[in-house]
Amino acid sequence: MNDETALIEAAKQGDREAFAAIVARHQGAVFGYLRARLLQLSDAEDLTQEVFLRCYSARARFDSANLIGPWLIGIARNLLREYARKRKRRREVAWTELCLEVEERAKTECEAPNELISQLSGCLDLLGPAAREAIKLRYGAKLRLSEIGAKLARSEGAAKLLMFRARQALKYCLERRGRGANHD
Repeated sequence: MNDETALIEAAKQGDREAFAAIVARHQGAVFGYLRARLLQLSDAEDLTQEVFLRCYSARARFDSANLIGPWLIGIARNLLREYARKRKRRREVAWTELCLEVEERAKTECEAPNELISQLSGCLDLLGPAAREAIKLRYGAKLRLSEIGAKLARSEGAAKLLMFRARQALKYCLERRGRGANHD
């Protein structure tokens, strides 16, 4: 039995020190995952705490034969979805939604979603000015397609097509960078 498995088994039996050791080992990764997807530091901190609260509450159901890190990231991903649903009207949710959408679309090739999100900025820089502005207006300002079209002096249909192509270009760029990183 390895050290992590022993900690998990002890935590399942209610050993608080073992659970504290698990938190200490995985808190940085969970926080990093959430921080990359949230604009407010305090939100990432709060959700990180919530991940470990849920982990503690569900510890009896965890199979110690599995890795705990991916399980914790799964809890964090579910919390992000809840966060986005509850705060639809706040502007920073748009960034979280874009991160979740890109992550979902690129699952086929990429095994490291944190790398994927960190590469998003570089991929955004590769878009043309109109596409970059359309993404900014949609996910930053939360404008509807008709409003984006008006701002860019295009029809709503042209704005919709521009958004579709921008998302496709981002997906392609992220997949290409993911494959490149996996082959290094």
